[in-house]
Amino acid sequence: MSDALARPAVPEGSAAPRPNAVVAVLAFAGIVVALMQTLVIPIVPELPKLLDAPASDTAWAVTATLLAAAVATPVVGRLGDMFGKRRMLLVSVVVLIVGSLICALSESLVPMIIGRAVQGLSSAVIPLGISIMRDELPTERLAGATALMSASLGVGGALGLPTAALIADHFDWHVLFWSSAGMGAVALVLVVLFVPESAVRSGGRFDVVGGIGMAAGLVSLLLAISKGADWGWTSGTTLGLFVGSVVVLLAWGFYELRTTAPLVDLRTTAKRQVLVTNLASIAIGFSMFAMSLVLPQLLQLPEQTGYGLGRSLLTAGLVMAPSGLVMMAFAPVSAAVSKAKGPKVTLMIGALIVAAGYGLNIVLMSEVWHLVLVSCVIGAGIGFTYGSMPALIMGAVDPSETAAANSLNTLMRSIGTSTASAIAGVVLSQMTISLGGIAVPSEKGFKTVMAIGAGAALLAFAVASFIPPRRPVAPAPAKPAAPEPSASTSSVS
Repeated sequence: MSDALARPAVPEGSAAPRPNAVVAVLAFAGIVVALMQTLVIPIVPELPKLLDAPASDTAWAVTATLLAAAVATPVVGRLGDMFGKRRMLLVSVVVLIVGSLICALSESLVPMIIGRAVQGLSSAVIPLGISIMRDELPTERLAGATALMSASLGVGGALGLPTAALIADHFDWHVLFWSSAGMGAVALVLVVLFVPESAVRSGGRFDVVGGIGMAAGLVSLLLAISKGADWGWTSGTTLGLFVGSVVVLLAWGFYELRTTAPLVDLRTTAKRQVLVTNLASIAIGFSMFAMSLVLPQLLQLPEQTGYGLGRSLLTAGLVMAPSGLVMMAFAPVSAAVSKAKGPKVTLMIGALIVAAGYGLNIVLMSEVWHLVLVSCVIGAGIGFTYGSMPALIMGAVDPSETAAANSLNTLMRSIGTSTASAIAGVVLSQMTISLGGIAVPSEKGFKTVMAIGAGAALLAFAVASFIPPRRPVAPAPAKPAAPEPSASTSSVS
């Protein structure tokens, strides 16, 4: 594994990268992209009035981002491996800025959905950043840096809610997107100034058929998951999308195994370490998002329910914010554990911490500080798990496939979060009480979602146990003392 994570030699004549600057800039870019994903949450209830459209249509402002991200992440990751990771990182940040500007100038539904979809196309920034770190950083800095970059997804999501709520409460809603465009512009300048382009490239031709097939299969699957509750889980549209996604993805897999330059090398993906890590990532993504769904609702429900805390959206965001800081703080701890015991152990520890956090939430949910504590415990677990996944993936794939492999792992987490949203939505819509004639989720419903989140974390723990153990590095054989080396020997050394 240590060999797989070794940094390639710096090409002769090129300047060595500044590790601290590279890490800081890439982590900032990752946080900016993660912030974009939570940007509209404070204004979702107001979108029908703001855009003069039905709520069922304005929901596409969220769904469009999800679908675009699912398509772009593996495709852009592969393009990064082929044509340059920094180049595709710059393209992704530019796309984020363009999407933000479209939303900032929107006054109606269609341009808003287009802008949100364009924003979603930037989601490959985090896996690209991890891959750049592998190529450019010294080996001793790599584990901590990739753990921080991976955790930036959770950090940005946790910090984005209070930031967006604060802006939405005090300014016109368009300021949310002007802010996103501004942060994107800062990230773009910093990447240009401080992030070098890697010489590690696979080259070749892009698999257009594979890209179309994967996009069709993923869009069908995620559309069915995200809209199934609205359309009905047994409706012809939902079932047709599920069946269609299975058929398309099977055909896509058959094609990918037989093409010479596939979009996704399924043989590499089927390696035990990569496959099991990706399966565990789905469960961890599910667990992380369950917290994001439950805690804000508990905080905002009226106190008359007997379990709601009657707080504002801004307060709910501030309660969630410390979890992002905890994720960031635990990134170096995750790296240290991975170095000592291996990333498999780190992943399993993190899954247990997440499960413990949900168990704690089941018995502690009546005070604001209870939920702060719970979010921090779960955040610590997420910090461990997200920090270990890049190490597991990069320890099993060739450097020329790093961006594509990390992008696929990011996609697996996204599938987990989408599934969590769908399942939690079903549970909370079915387990309700009446408050003033309005159905609201019951306390039992919230506890059921927490129990499901804990179960998903324990499932991740069980799945991770099948990851191959870290192979010990055999010590180099001792060499007898030798006389002063000859000139020819010295030149070879």
